[in-house]
Amino acid sequence: MIIQESMLVQSQREIAHNIFEMKLQGKLVQEIQAPGQFIHIRVSEAFDMLLRRPISIASIDQESDEITIIYRAEGDGTRSLSKRNEGDRVDVLGPLGNGFPIAETKAGEVAYLIGGGIGVPPLYELSKQLTAKGVTCVHILGFQSENVVFYEEEFKALGETYIVTVDGTIGTEGFVTTVMENLSEQFATYYSCGPQPMLKAVQEMYANKKGYLSFEERMGCGVGACFACVCKTTERAEANYIKVCSDGPVFPAGVIAI
Repeated sequence: MIIQESMLVQSQREIAHNIFEMKLQGKLVQEIQAPGQFIHIRVSEAFDMLLRRPISIASIDQESDEITIIYRAEGDGTRSLSKRNEGDRVDVLGPLGNGFPIAETKAGEVAYLIGGGIGVPPLYELSKQLTAKGVTCVHILGFQSENVVFYEEEFKALGETYIVTVDGTIGTEGFVTTVMENLSEQFATYYSCGPQPMLKAVQEMYANKKGYLSFEERMGCGVGACFACVCKTTERAEANYIKVCSDGPVFPAGVIAI
């Protein structure tokens, strides 16, 4: 069930350059069904910032009704959100979308979790849940530079973790595929979230593997009414389109034309 709620800001901190971690508390946390779902946040009451911003959920604690979100403050809206303090209230709509299917990987199997930039956060809750059921998780996380790397230690606590930066200031220099080329293909499933060029490269490299991709699209309504996040599928019918916000954001590899 989707809920609109004024959630309480429990904490907020900058964890990398212009990257913020915010903890929110509210009843809608009980409605979250799977890692990879997202919330739609009203970032400000200002007239020019009325559109909500979709932000993925990085961590879920249903015992304390708390979620953690991680976002990049790069526009007026998210910069406004970054000014919120402990004790403030934030208007949130959620949980939205369909998340990663953790049942697709069985206990004792290996899963590769591949993220790029601000696509990394939802993989953290995914890794927590997969690890808890006995799956071995390998994390391949790509960033532009050392100053925007976050949650390295948190992922390492859950399993083998590779950090990749475009400029080589930390970890391996290059892209996630640079690391993937040297890893074993003896794994059951891959899960990936990030920019489309990365998703395309991952999908092509693991064309014969079972995979699930989470897409980051601009969204207006977040509930499938406005058609702002429509993507073409790989079906031949010319009018065969799909809405990332309501049908996704997670799809089996090969469904979205990228």
